[in-house]
Amino acid sequence: MTGRIAFQGELGAYGHQACTEAQPGMEPLPCPTFEDAIDAVRRGEAQLGMIAVENSTYGRVADVHQLLPESGLHITGEAFVRVHINVLGPRGARLDGLRRVRAMDILFGQARGFLREQGLETLKWADNAAAAREVATLNDPAEGAMGSELAAQVYGLDVLARHVEDHDRNTTRFLMMARDLDLRRRGKGPMMTSFVFRVRNIPAALFKAMGGFATNGINMTKLESYMVGGNFTATQFYAEVEGHPDDRAMQLAFEELDYFTDHLRLMGVFPADQRRYEVARG
Repeated sequence: MTGRIAFQGELGAYGHQACTEAQPGMEPLPCPTFEDAIDAVRRGEAQLGMIAVENSTYGRVADVHQLLPESGLHITGEAFVRVHINVLGPRGARLDGLRRVRAMDILFGQARGFLREQGLETLKWADNAAAAREVATLNDPAEGAMGSELAAQVYGLDVLARHVEDHDRNTTRFLMMARDLDLRRRGKGPMMTSFVFRVRNIPAALFKAMGGFATNGINMTKLESYMVGGNFTATQFYAEVEGHPDDRAMQLAFEELDYFTDHLRLMGVFPADQRRYEVARG
């Protein structure tokens, strides 16, 4: 695919890495926030958006699942990026000379053991690549950043320590989003279907709504809830299941789901990334 693909962060961010690995033929478009990346796709400035949704160590990325249903976009694919966390410093700096490192809080949460062992101060930054750029600008051997090797290349930094993440399979999952929903594709492997819904205000509605997937032999890989509009009684669910909406089993499951919900929206249909199962096997 050609065109531009928007991601949150600056050049050298893990989102940039995801774009180059999953869509090497597209031009990466850095955006300050996830909202900006989504807006770029909505406005036609980019054909795809690469949105981080969860990390195998840290958990889900805050607020993203609330952004997705309101974005007006559709999920067209997923990408799993092996997140190697590296300590970056100015040319000639040494690890034992660092006093502090900069990074997003989510990255610190993936390298707690290393940070504790080294006794480094941490400065929370809005973006990992921006932290690397700041270290390059300061050019102080006591100031470092944590990020990708791509960031080191972009900003001319040395890698002072490689792969300092706590878990050796540390992986971030990204969703690729576009303006149009495409139901024609059929991957060689399993297909994934994602949707959001709200259950009717009746006893055991969620249990009954999910029952159709179990009775029709459909594997549900994700079910997450979050409040809507600041109301404790209004709960929306984001779900992902294995299968395609045209499959007979899926049609039956959705008929039952529709009966117990007062809002249901298909978010996307896309081939499962093979790395999904590699991460699950550990």
